[in-house]
Amino acid sequence: MAILPEPIQGVKKVENYIGGKWIASRGDVRDVVNPATGKTIATVPLSTESEFDAAVEAAHAAFPEWRRTTPLARSRMLFRLKELTEQHFEEVSRIQTQEHGKTIDESRGETRRGIENIEVACGIPTLMQGSYSEDIASGIDEWLIPTPLGVFGIIGPFNFPWMIPLWSAPYAVATGNCVVVKPSGEVPLSQDRLAELVEEADFPPGVWNVVHGGRETVGNMLDHPDIVGVTFVGSTPTGRDVVYKKCAESGKRVIAQCGAKNFMTVMPDCNVERTIAAMLTSFFGNAGQRCLAASNCVIVGDDDQFYRDFVGRVLEAARSIRVGYGLDESVQMGPLRDREKKERVVRYIESGIKDGAKLRLDGRSVKVETPCKADCFLGPTVFENVTPEMAIGSEEIFGPVMSIMRAGSLKEAINVANQSRYGNGHSIFTSNGRSARQFQYEIESGNVGINVGIVAPVAFFPFSGMKDSFFGDLHTQGRDVIRFFTESKVVIQRWF
Repeated sequence: MAILPEPIQGVKKVENYIGGKWIASRGDVRDVVNPATGKTIATVPLSTESEFDAAVEAAHAAFPEWRRTTPLARSRMLFRLKELTEQHFEEVSRIQTQEHGKTIDESRGETRRGIENIEVACGIPTLMQGSYSEDIASGIDEWLIPTPLGVFGIIGPFNFPWMIPLWSAPYAVATGNCVVVKPSGEVPLSQDRLAELVEEADFPPGVWNVVHGGRETVGNMLDHPDIVGVTFVGSTPTGRDVVYKKCAESGKRVIAQCGAKNFMTVMPDCNVERTIAAMLTSFFGNAGQRCLAASNCVIVGDDDQFYRDFVGRVLEAARSIRVGYGLDESVQMGPLRDREKKERVVRYIESGIKDGAKLRLDGRSVKVETPCKADCFLGPTVFENVTPEMAIGSEEIFGPVMSIMRAGSLKEAINVANQSRYGNGHSIFTSNGRSARQFQYEIESGNVGINVGIVAPVAFFPFSGMKDSFFGDLHTQGRDVIRFFTESKVVIQRWF
């Protein structure tokens, strides 16, 4: 085992970044633990309400001058930030593995996706262009001018600590707004490092702020009158019942990207080898802690031989996945983020057994090597004979559990998926264009994959979602998020 060097040595004391200054919080602190080794690598504050207020005040004060800064000048700062993130690519990737547990290859992929959003936001001089019509009536002209709004709050999740705040923050500042980022308190270190790079890129004080904390800090953000909008990625109960509801009550703009229960439909005419490779990445990548992870595999048709052969190959491939410390480049799956998340997934496994599903591969018995501690590790787990009524077939597990179902036809498979209250990222594997089009047309999902296991849109397309997977009107990434961070000011002009 060859472990890559750890960028975080000792125990780092995380501070808030407010108004261009690093400020130690007076709030309580919590430990940040590397889930693979069990070692404390940092302490992070639970910031006070006054500290959050100070960040909003700094952002609010910076907004008028930042709005007057030309889009071209703003994009040049983003170009500097992009270059700095490229220079520190490997460092920030390893920080993610230390704080979260994912493999280094997964962290590198996350770093790249985050940088791509900065890169797209650099095109703001074009993306933010308005429109104009001459002589809409005799002697009258009309303009549409996209106008920034003020201070936005960005709430990051634990599963992609680097990338997901970058679905929003670069676009917010590119369009002339200021931001207060609230990273997950479980994984604050990559956003802490990003704030250092923002400072090095010479963004004006107050434009980009980072305040650490827990639910109380989220509440402060949702209640603050000078926060004009919020972007959130997290669970459906929190997104729907807290973030979306409170923003609606106070008139804030909101993007709430929430939970999922994704269905992967497998047709008998699929390319078996490539389908299984995509399945393993989708079901077990990031230890299943991904809103686009496949959760239910629906195998279509009554060909028992195909079914047995396919499932047999899936089990063989899943058994071969190497579980361990993500800074070992030979490891293919890391731990769950913490012991409580592992115990939650174990309870789902136990419920699947109780409900009558057939446990074909039990990840609870996984073994890991030193320097790992077993507390947070769970191996790939596979069930057969799962029905949509079972908890493992209907609820978001957020762990490395594959539930296999059967459907007699593609129509039946689509209906089963559409009965789910979620609609985040469904996919089909087939060699038949007609089947692919039927699936694409009829499936109720914001993101749809055709022979793609993880249907993650690139940065210049919106990250979509339907039903209980999304609350709001516009999405992060792409032109959607440019519209979210601006208001359409319409000017009608006549001169006498």
